[in-house]
Amino acid sequence: MEFRHLGRSGLKISELAYGNWITHGSQVEEEAAAACVRAALDEGITTFDTADVYARTRAEEVLGRALKGERRESLEIFTKVYWPTGSGKNDSGLSRKHIFESIHGSLRRLQTDYVDLYQAHRFDHETPLEETMKAFDDLVRQGKVLYVGVSEWRAEEIARALKIADEMGLDRIISNQPQYSMLWRVIESEVVPLSEQEGIGQIVFSPIAQGVLTGKYKPGQAPPPGSRATDEKSGAGFIERYLTEEILTRVQELNPIAEDAGLSMAQLAVAWVLQNPNVSAAIIGATRPEQVRDNVRAAGVTLDAEIMKRIDDALAPVVQRDPARTASPRHRP
Repeated sequence: MEFRHLGRSGLKISELAYGNWITHGSQVEEEAAAACVRAALDEGITTFDTADVYARTRAEEVLGRALKGERRESLEIFTKVYWPTGSGKNDSGLSRKHIFESIHGSLRRLQTDYVDLYQAHRFDHETPLEETMKAFDDLVRQGKVLYVGVSEWRAEEIARALKIADEMGLDRIISNQPQYSMLWRVIESEVVPLSEQEGIGQIVFSPIAQGVLTGKYKPGQAPPPGSRATDEKSGAGFIERYLTEEILTRVQELNPIAEDAGLSMAQLAVAWVLQNPNVSAAIIGATRPEQVRDNVRAAGVTLDAEIMKRIDDALAPVVQRDPARTASPRHRP
C-alpha cells in the first residue's frame, strides 16, 4: 500500500480507502462486512470512509464494531454530515444544531472519541456558511474532529468556505469527496485547479462507476443476476445513468487496454483515478473480501502516457465533463 498526504495537511492516508456506502448495514450481512474490513486491513488499508446517513446510521455501527480492537492511532476514520438522520425539521443540513448532534451520534456509533476527517456531505443553501464553518471549527478545537472536508461541493462553494475561514481565523477545508472516474470527470475543469492552488486533496468515490468499469455489464444483455444494477438495496438507481448501449459498448473497448497493462478492468479504473496528482485517495467498496484484494492491486501502479491516451480515445464520446453536474439540493431534504 502506498500513502499520500491529504491535501496540504500533515495527515497521511492510504491511497486506497475502504468505504461502506450502500454495502454495510444494507446490502451485505455484518459477518461479510467484517470480513471485508479485515481484508482491507490485511492489505494495508488504514483509511475508512462512512457517513451518518449510510444505511440510516447502521453503516457507522457496523464499521465501528468491525474496527473495534484495532489500534486507533493506526487508523484514519472519516464520516460525514448533511443528509437526514431523522424526521425532524433540524435532522438534516449543516446548521450548528444538526452538526453538533450528528457528530455525537457518529462518535457513539463508531465507538471512537474523535474522527480524523468530518465532511459536509453537500452544500447547505439554507444555512449561513459562516455558521457551518464556525461549528466545524468548534469541533476541531474540542478535539472531536481533527480535519474538516466537504463532499460534492462546487468550486465556487469551496472558494467561499476558504475565504470565510481565512477572514474568521477558522480551520480550513483540506479535502473534497467527489465522484470521479474515467466516465465522470466533472471536477477536472474547476474543482481540481482550485484545489491544487489551495492545498485541498480529492478523496474520490465510485472510481469504477458503480461497477460498470469492471466490464461485467455487456451491451445488449441483461445485467448479471445479483449485480448492483438488479438490487434496489444496493444502489440500482445510481448505476442506471451508465447502463446505456453507447457507454457499455465503449467500456468493452477497455478490456484489451487493461490486458496490455497487466491489470483487470477494475484495477485499471482505480489506477486511472490515482494518476491524478490531486487525488489523495480512491474509495473502494466491496461485498466480498476478494473484491478488496483485487482492487488493492491498483495501488502504486503507474499508467504510461500511451495507456492513458488509449483510454481517452476509447471513452471520449461518453465522458461527462460538465461541472454543473455537481449540485446540492436547494432546500434541505
